[in-house]
Amino acid sequence: MAQVKVTETVLRDAHQSLIATRMTIDEMLPILSKMDKIGYYSAEVWGGATFDSCLRFLDEDPWERLRIIRREMPNTKLQMLFRGQNMLGYRHYADDVLEYFVQKSVANGIDIIRIFDALNDIRNLKTAISAAKKEKAHAQVAISYTLGEVFTNEYYKEYAKRIEAEGADSICIKDMAALLTPYKTAELVHELKSVTKLPIQLHTHYTSGLASMCLLKGIEAGADVIDTAMSPLALGTSHAPTESMVAALQGTEYDTGLDLVALNEVRDYFMTLREKYIASGLLDTKMLATDANALIYQVPGGMLSNLLSQLKQAGKADQLTEVLQEVPRVRKDSGFPPLVTPTSQIVGTQAVFNVITGERYKTVTKEFKGLVRGEYGKTPVEIDPEFRKKICGDQEPIDCRPADLLKPELESLRKEAAEWTEQEEDVLSYAQFGQVATKFFEKRRNKKFNIDADHADKANAVHPV
Repeated sequence: MAQVKVTETVLRDAHQSLIATRMTIDEMLPILSKMDKIGYYSAEVWGGATFDSCLRFLDEDPWERLRIIRREMPNTKLQMLFRGQNMLGYRHYADDVLEYFVQKSVANGIDIIRIFDALNDIRNLKTAISAAKKEKAHAQVAISYTLGEVFTNEYYKEYAKRIEAEGADSICIKDMAALLTPYKTAELVHELKSVTKLPIQLHTHYTSGLASMCLLKGIEAGADVIDTAMSPLALGTSHAPTESMVAALQGTEYDTGLDLVALNEVRDYFMTLREKYIASGLLDTKMLATDANALIYQVPGGMLSNLLSQLKQAGKADQLTEVLQEVPRVRKDSGFPPLVTPTSQIVGTQAVFNVITGERYKTVTKEFKGLVRGEYGKTPVEIDPEFRKKICGDQEPIDCRPADLLKPELESLRKEAAEWTEQEEDVLSYAQFGQVATKFFEKRRNKKFNIDADHADKANAVHPV
């Protein structure tokens, strides 16, 4: 077993999990050069919800954020999370847009692209993998880990074989809902190692309180890389603490080689930020508590709170138990999709409707219809044709890769975004976030106009005309 490598998530998934992705580039900037000297395998800094959050809430250009991090961390591989054919948006995009997005991500500083699909449908990852390879980036494919009768070790092994055949450089076990347990992790890593030569990375959240143990058992079974977060933004719905895992492995055959003293300086910086977030109310300390409900109900924590919120709005909060019992039935009917974004919302909302209307599928959401029809890709289990007909009526099912039905759209998006474009990358911000992006572009233009006007006033004051 070689030295275990560490991917640091504090600049992306840790603050996405705990403070809704609100860390700004100004807050990151003072610590980046110190982080660059730590010797991490990689730093996850971009993708996921960072793009949306930069544009919607922080008035930041996500591309500029990436360029600044690249400049300040020249010695560390930068990593991003990428939702396959959805990129960072919420629909499937045409291949030409996806290829351009990958090209620009790498050109602006990304080294490793972690690509996943909510249904584990390899067809939705093909273009992203080949685009990453073309740009000489590391293409890591993530297996969306979930529970259910069809999700056996055999299922995951078959998927791993397809991932390797597709040309990926590594595989990540992505346990976003904290459903892994320590011995299950060891078994799964061991089984995957038996069918693929690709490096295996482990990503799990601390929600159920098991993440550190899962990582340790996974390492013993042969995992090559682990995802962790600096301790001030670890635990709860975030990840296992970086320093604790480094200390646990010190002096063993798995020693990470990272220096605890150097890490402590990084910790001190983020501790000050953590105190600021708690004081402002941005970090709710309840988010740091252990919650084993995910293991009981087998639904992600975020999905559980979402279901309760929907029921409260309908004045039916007392029906949560019935909804939780209905979720597995809806999931079975719709081909056992893994419960991750967006399928967790789709299945959960349909289960709520089934319970509160008192009749199953009396009301069917547009998204559920799309899932059953095949708009999101191929579900892990074939959907019963009779059920599909009941939900979709005479609409033709989609059995091909959904993106095959999309015409190239980059040029038309360029025309639509032309009045706002100040850099080539702006069309990609617009493609994924439409009105949110144009509002940001407008603010950016006004800010620039005000700065220019201010400079002109000062110049005129010095050299009156």
